[in-house]
Amino acid sequence: MLNELTDKVLVGKRISVDEGLKLAVEADFYRLGFLAGAIKKRLHPEPWITYVIDRNINYTDICISACKFCAFFKAPEEEGGYILSNDELGQKIEETLELGGTQILLQGGLHPDKPLEFYEEMLRFIKTYPIHIHGFSPPEVCHFAKLSGLSVPEVISRLRAAGLDSIPGGGAEILSDRVRGETAPRKCSADEWLEVMRQAHRQGMRTTATMMFGHIETMAERFEHLERVRRLQDETSGFTAFIPWPFQPANTVLAHLPTATAVEYLRMLALSRIFLDNVPNIQASWVTQGGKIAQLALFFGANDFGSTMIEENVVAAAGVGFRLSEREIRQLVSEAGYEPRQRTMDYTLVEE
Repeated sequence: MLNELTDKVLVGKRISVDEGLKLAVEADFYRLGFLAGAIKKRLHPEPWITYVIDRNINYTDICISACKFCAFFKAPEEEGGYILSNDELGQKIEETLELGGTQILLQGGLHPDKPLEFYEEMLRFIKTYPIHIHGFSPPEVCHFAKLSGLSVPEVISRLRAAGLDSIPGGGAEILSDRVRGETAPRKCSADEWLEVMRQAHRQGMRTTATMMFGHIETMAERFEHLERVRRLQDETSGFTAFIPWPFQPANTVLAHLPTATAVEYLRMLALSRIFLDNVPNIQASWVTQGGKIAQLALFFGANDFGSTMIEENVVAAAGVGFRLSEREIRQLVSEAGYEPRQRTMDYTLVEE
């Protein structure tokens, strides 16, 4: 049966959730790597691996969500919370542009009382610079809608008009309401996360999808997540990439949980590439795994090395301190036998 399933994957046929679970349980490490690598080679026969030069800008750490897996947020009443000024934003963007950056990843906590106009003004200010804004994950968009009394499509339309270019897949964690109810009950539901992405795609925006795994979810719930992403992609074709990464428990309420191993990460990465037959790109996560495991990920289905992450705060707050420069990323890609190529958010190559 496993050999028949292997043959099915190799000829490019779509697998079911049950078949995905069978691979997860029965396929060994090497079989998963072989299958994911074959799919990657079919989808991306070119000899290069892409990466993007960008910076994570967290405009505030003040947040009412209080997710159990987050070590970054400050409660509104807590001392030490911040909101970046335009001067601070401008300085960060100028540094990004000087380093050849093409975009910023703009995300923040769910602030209890900033109006939608605050975010529109922030976007308009950022757009005084020649940079792509990949910003405001679905929980933020849902939060803005709730506070403003507007619908999600209206909020997205206003953010687009103010300068938002694309939406990151943050806040997905696991798209299962059991998991969300136990870890982040104040955050948007799985259906709400998907609806933000659906509405963004309908308005012509491209977005990414993510999965943070390795906490309280089951393997079946991981595949529920993958299946929901695949189903929406069938409907809209709006996702440019999928980025799975393991939960980092240090300094969080869930610190008692074990951290997923590199082997577990590579297996899940490969399963994602095998199952998501309609999502063109899979990103490696060097931010949580380090450069060498991310290099191995290129043989487990990843065709993209992700971002240079000139700045990263959320994973760092959980005690993970991997840093890579553009030069180091290019070297890791070259050592793996590929040509490193800089790209933009929509995977257009940057002329070097």
